[in-house]
Amino acid sequence: MTPLTYTVAGHWIGGETVPGSAGTLSVVNPATGEVVAETPAGTAADVDSAVAAARAAFPAWSATTPQHRADVLRRLGAGLAARTEEIAQAITAEMGSPIGMSRTAQVAFPAAVVESIAGLADDFAWTEEVGNSLIVREPIGVVGAITPWNFPLQQIVSKLAPALLAGNTMVFKPSENAPLTARVLAEVAAEAGVPAGVLNVVYGTGATVGEAISAHPDIDMISFTGSTRAGQRISAVAAATVKRIALELGGKGANIILDDADLPAAVERGLMMAFANGGQVCGAWPRMLVPASRQDEVVALAVEAAKQYTVGDPGDEATRIGPLASETHRRKVVGYIERGIADGARLVFGGPQRPEGLPVGAYVRPTIFADVDPASAIAQEEIFGPVLTIIPYADEEEAVAIANGTLYGLTSGVFGEPEHALAIARRLRVGQVDVNAGHWNPLAPFGGYKHSGNGREFGRFGLEEFLETKSIQR
Repeated sequence: MTPLTYTVAGHWIGGETVPGSAGTLSVVNPATGEVVAETPAGTAADVDSAVAAARAAFPAWSATTPQHRADVLRRLGAGLAARTEEIAQAITAEMGSPIGMSRTAQVAFPAAVVESIAGLADDFAWTEEVGNSLIVREPIGVVGAITPWNFPLQQIVSKLAPALLAGNTMVFKPSENAPLTARVLAEVAAEAGVPAGVLNVVYGTGATVGEAISAHPDIDMISFTGSTRAGQRISAVAAATVKRIALELGGKGANIILDDADLPAAVERGLMMAFANGGQVCGAWPRMLVPASRQDEVVALAVEAAKQYTVGDPGDEATRIGPLASETHRRKVVGYIERGIADGARLVFGGPQRPEGLPVGAYVRPTIFADVDPASAIAQEEIFGPVLTIIPYADEEEAVAIANGTLYGLTSGVFGEPEHALAIARRLRVGQVDVNAGHWNPLAPFGGYKHSGNGREFGRFGLEEFLETKSIQR
């Protein structure tokens, strides 16, 4: 038996490690199939203990000043940055993100988010006067946070930082597939001065721990990132307690390339936004919409660029696409590739076969289809893998209709003459649009329309999600 590489001794409740009492869950390295860690299989009783600790810690923490809480967050961000290599290696081991991406998007971005949220403390309108009323913004209470495996640190930091700055306490369930960073986060938070009970971590499955958090009467808010199906379940379970629910769910982003676009730049960026993190990104652009008269030109550019996406060992600095997060997920993605072929899409790169030289591990060939029917399964459903569908359109009206023609509404991109592209961006029913590869802004809101969820993360918009508003008439 391969020795465990990482140790998770127990849940983190009330500032202490609490051993589990109901067995363990295995963490599997998707590149090798080997078990690299075990975590407790949490129970509803563990959730009860964590909620009690969070409820007990709430009065003192919420009474501190926003400036004090911001200082704690800055120390937390610095602590995460100081442990970049450790965290990056853990993420690569647990979900297969290439090590270069683990060091940047998986760790550096969360540290930047913490700093950006802490910077809101001084200028945010915690109170304001409206006529004869004093408007006061106060913490909600105990927040339940449930996160996925694709960006295990980013997803929790995007919730934890604004929740703590607002004065809330938290019970956090990481994905059972990628739980290792939760242990490091709890340690760093304690070292940064987060009091015992303010952050609690309960490991376990969604069916047990997630359900218990969602239904708990002493949890005042749920913040969830994950699949639309899971978000629907959480909403149903939480409805009985009338708690606030913020959901960041699935996506099927479109990259609209206009006729006046810089074609090579648009294709290169679009391919990156389809293949990054092995396509396991809710804000990815797996649909590339192109003028029908230029599809062959786009296909040639995309195929040539795709050759640069080396598939292999995620620990290798040269690797651009590692394994998918699990063997189960690999089979799902391969199933979609086979469905695309069966439905008549033109396969121009990749395919359902394993990449050469990689007989073991959850590896998938990066794949490109052309002449894709916008109503087909591969153009409508969230594949969550390195699969790009190139969809030709006759005119801009059809392009907008195709882009808006899914259940999702999270992200999109538009490439073209700047004002022209901006006009198209305004017509898209999504929460975020990048025009000509606009830079990521940690202060801008992120969230979805339609089945992509509700609520927003980042900046003051994300902070407001974790606050109640009280009016005092005088």
